[in-house]
Amino acid sequence: MCGIAGFVSRQVPSNAPAILRRMTDSLRHRGPDDNGHYEGAPAFLGQRRLSIVDPSGGHQPMTNEDGSLWIVYNGEVFNHSDTRPALEKAGHRYANRSDTETILHSWEEWGPDCLERFRGMFAFAIWDEKNRRLVAARDRLGIKPFYYFWDGQTFAFASEIKALLRHPSVAVVPADEHIAEYLAFGYVSGAETLFGGIRKLPPGHLLEWFENPEGQPQIRITRYWDVPDEPSAERSEAEWVSETRRRLEETVQLRLMADVPLGTFLSGGVDSSAITALVKRLTSGRVDSFSVGYKEARYSELPYARQVAEQLDTNHREIVLGKEEFFDALPALIWQEDEPIAWPSSVSLYFVSMLAAQHVKVVLTGEGADELFGGYERYRWNRWNLRAAAAYRYVPGPLRRGIRHALATWPILRADLRRKIGHTFIGRELSLESLYLDNFYAAFPASEQATLLKSPPTGVYDEYLRHWAARPNGTPLARMLYADSKTYLVELLMKQDQMSMAASIESRVPFLDHQFVAFATGMPDHMKIRGHEQKYVLKKAVAGLLPDEIIYRKKMGFPTPLRQWFRESSSDALLETLIAPDAFILRWVHRQEVQSLIEHHRSGFHDATDRLWRLLNLEIWGGLFFGSGGAVDGAQEAARRLERVVV
Repeated sequence: MCGIAGFVSRQVPSNAPAILRRMTDSLRHRGPDDNGHYEGAPAFLGQRRLSIVDPSGGHQPMTNEDGSLWIVYNGEVFNHSDTRPALEKAGHRYANRSDTETILHSWEEWGPDCLERFRGMFAFAIWDEKNRRLVAARDRLGIKPFYYFWDGQTFAFASEIKALLRHPSVAVVPADEHIAEYLAFGYVSGAETLFGGIRKLPPGHLLEWFENPEGQPQIRITRYWDVPDEPSAERSEAEWVSETRRRLEETVQLRLMADVPLGTFLSGGVDSSAITALVKRLTSGRVDSFSVGYKEARYSELPYARQVAEQLDTNHREIVLGKEEFFDALPALIWQEDEPIAWPSSVSLYFVSMLAAQHVKVVLTGEGADELFGGYERYRWNRWNLRAAAAYRYVPGPLRRGIRHALATWPILRADLRRKIGHTFIGRELSLESLYLDNFYAAFPASEQATLLKSPPTGVYDEYLRHWAARPNGTPLARMLYADSKTYLVELLMKQDQMSMAASIESRVPFLDHQFVAFATGMPDHMKIRGHEQKYVLKKAVAGLLPDEIIYRKKMGFPTPLRQWFRESSSDALLETLIAPDAFILRWVHRQEVQSLIEHHRSGFHDATDRLWRLLNLEIWGGLFFGSGGAVDGAQEAARRLERVVV
């Protein structure tokens, strides 16, 4: 696991080596063990290394036998030792045991076809000196990040946006056109970011920088993998369960590859508990497990995690957060994520990562199972809503609208009951946008943003709908899972990567092995959701590994006490920053709308937790990156605040 950065430019600045070092220095947290640089104009490559495999070898940038290819790489290719014999037989000579060298020789031997051979998580860039060509690739699911900037003259890339901001060609400007999508989802999906001119290489894509026959530089981006769109071979229920267990054991076994201490994140839910149980079975000695919870017991899953840890006899450690620690750390963690934090659980993830970093260098997590097996309640609710809406359409439109308005404004209804009814087809318009996206994703639904924003919102759901439309023959569940894999899941993985790397540890996600993903995608819907039971086949597959009360307990979804905190008087000063005369967000939103939102939340009439969280993060982000001191001063202030938070 590492941080990579670099650039290729036709007009190389005289201080190019210093620029490269500034870029890589900003990624020190991703790789405190080692660093290296390649300076061969027009290309400059840098890397910070967190040594996991072959710690004494594997220094980067790494070159091949004749020095014609140079690579910087972030991630792990878990099957690299299986690929090595064929490369050695073809005449490639190895200098170390690292997977980095296997990627380099594989590219040399097979070109882009080598990507089909890799099982793992990766983002890399290879400079071809002879052909003056740079190639870069990102793993199939987007577990590892790859950001880039391209203005027709300079191509720059990095593991994190903050490194790109250290290059003088990269302007630090907000992407105003994406604010509406951010307010809805909490992130910008697709290839864009909230920084103008900075983009993400999509998962499963290859990028090439080269000079055309006229000598002009250009880039080309191609997709090399997508989630399969074919059903698997027919199986009985017993066969589906057995094969799920077998494949899960295999993917966990692959991810035990490490020359350093390894542990697990354990929430007490079925996903992380299953991973921990399998690590226990597949390794010798006691497993190190780590959990995080809150002082407010009703929001804490720690009792469940302790139950699993006791059952599995792990070396279990936990950390308990309070409101003060949470908000003290928030500015620094927004800086670490580069963009506003989509979910409050990022803060929790950072603290448990810091705890784990005191004992291990690698953790396995349960991320991804919900998106494979239909684990979120929104999947089940939306299927029900779609079926019910088919009949409800026969009710005249004016009557439907009257019922919807009455339910939304009737003061006798409690806020939580009003919210629940509002999630059903009775409280919604009957379009996909309203029934599903406005309903289960959007803090600020697209249909309501016009009153909040100073400029009309456009294209809020375009990226999600594009992926929904890409699978027209799929079932509603299959289409939801596919679209989530391209949008929601990618952002979850960014959270996982950036918060763990902020603590200098590597997180691995066994559920997102691409072969396991292909297997799960081809599974029929009834093996994922059956009646009220979600992740049906997974729960059957891990029976015997865990007690039933863990497997079948109600999903909590890593809750945070934000709703309660925002209603406490001690949060008044924090929320008042959103309506201060110099508030950053007022460049986009109407002050009176924000003030009304705060008042409604305090009164208990509306639960505006998600909306206030979106606005608060946007405000802090704006101050850090676009404040009067600039992004560098923002970074220094964030670092100082983080140092004051004691883990």
